[in-house]
Amino acid sequence: MLRLERDLSAPPAIPEAGIAAVETVLRSGWLHRYGETMGDASEASLLEAEFASMLGSRYVVAVNSCGSAMFLALLCTGIKPGDRVLMNAFTLAPVPGAVAHAGAEHVLVEVTPDLVTDLDDLAGKAEASGARHLLLSHMRGHIADMGKLMRLCDRLGITVIEDCAHTMGASWAGRPTGRFGRVGCFSLQAYKHVNAGEGGLLATDDPDVAARAVLYSGSYMLYGQHRVRPDEATFERWRDVTPNYSLRMSNLVAAAARPQLPLLAERARIWNDRYGRLAVALSALPGLRLPQRPQEEEFVQSSIQFAVSGMRDAQFSAFLERCRARGVYLKWFGAKQAAGYTSVSAQWGFLRDPYTPPATAEVLERLCDMRIPLTLTEAECGTIAAIIGEELARRSEA
Repeated sequence: MLRLERDLSAPPAIPEAGIAAVETVLRSGWLHRYGETMGDASEASLLEAEFASMLGSRYVVAVNSCGSAMFLALLCTGIKPGDRVLMNAFTLAPVPGAVAHAGAEHVLVEVTPDLVTDLDDLAGKAEASGARHLLLSHMRGHIADMGKLMRLCDRLGITVIEDCAHTMGASWAGRPTGRFGRVGCFSLQAYKHVNAGEGGLLATDDPDVAARAVLYSGSYMLYGQHRVRPDEATFERWRDVTPNYSLRMSNLVAAAARPQLPLLAERARIWNDRYGRLAVALSALPGLRLPQRPQEEEFVQSSIQFAVSGMRDAQFSAFLERCRARGVYLKWFGAKQAAGYTSVSAQWGFLRDPYTPPATAEVLERLCDMRIPLTLTEAECGTIAAIIGEELARRSEA
C-alpha cells in the first residue's frame, strides 16, 4: 500500500550561516541583546533594521514571540482592560490569548468558506459592539480583500493590527501584509517562514507605538541601542511611565533568524510550487473543496486546507485516521476537542462566552489542514493526493 515517508511536520532547516552566527554568539557570551558597551550592532538590533528595510517599515521591534508582539500592539494602540477587540473566529490560540493578556473582551467575526474575514459580519459586529480595534489574523496564509477591509475600518474608525504569522513575504495587490494596519506582527516560531524556534517582530510607522513597544519589551534605559528607533523626544514622553514586561528577543534567536531573511523569496517559490501541485491534484478529487484565491492575493503558502463533503462524523474520523496511518497527517479544526496546535473559539474557556459563530462552525466542520514542508518533493505531492483520493473512496466503510 502506498505510504508517505516524509515527516510533514518538519520545520525549515537552519542554514549554515545561521548555525555559524549562533555559535559566534554563544562563544562571545553576549546572548542578552543589551549591554552598557554593546552599541547598536547587536544581532537583535541588526535583525530589526534588516526586516524593516525588507518590509518597508519605519520601525521594527524584536520580541520573544508573535503573541507578545500582538499583546504589545494592542497596548501601544490604546487598548485598556474591558475594551472590545474584533477578531476573526478562525485563528490559533495566541491571537485570543493576546486579547486576554491585554484584559480586553473578544468580539468574534465570522469567516467565509474561503477562510477569510467576512466583511459584512465585521461591519455588523463593529457597529453592534462599539469595538474600535481589529486584530486581523491572516490565518493559514489566507488574505482578505485588504482594500475593502481597510476602507471599511477607516470609515468606522477601527484601528487594524495584522497578525502576519503565516504571511511573511506575502502581499495583497503588491503591498506586503503588515503594511496595511497600524501595526503588523510577525512570527519566527519553528513552523513559520523563518525558523528561529520562537520570536516575534512588531512593525509600525508610528513612532509612539514603536517607542512604547521598545520600553514595554524591556529595554531598560538602553533604547538607544535600537538601530531603527524613534527620536529621543518620543522616548522621553514614555520612558518613565511604561513598565518593563521583559518580552525582548535574545541575540541567540536573532542570530538564527537573520541569515534566513535573504532565503525567503526562494522558500516562497518552493512552497507555492508545492501548494500549486497539491491544489491541482486535490481539486480533481470528488467531494473536496479548496478555498478560492483572488488574483490580488500573493501568498506564501506553507500549508494547504480543503473541506470534505458527504461524510458523517464517524466516516470523517476514520478517513483522518487512515490518512495518518499512511503518513499523511491532516489536522481537523472541527474536532470536538482541541488537539495539538488546533483549537476553535468554542474551546477557549477563557472567553466570557466561548462559542464558535455559526457560519464559521459550518466552515470548520470538515476542514482539513496539512503542513507543506520545504523538503516535500514534486513526486511526494502526487503520493499525498493519491493517498487522500484512495481514502476518500473508502468513505462507506465507517
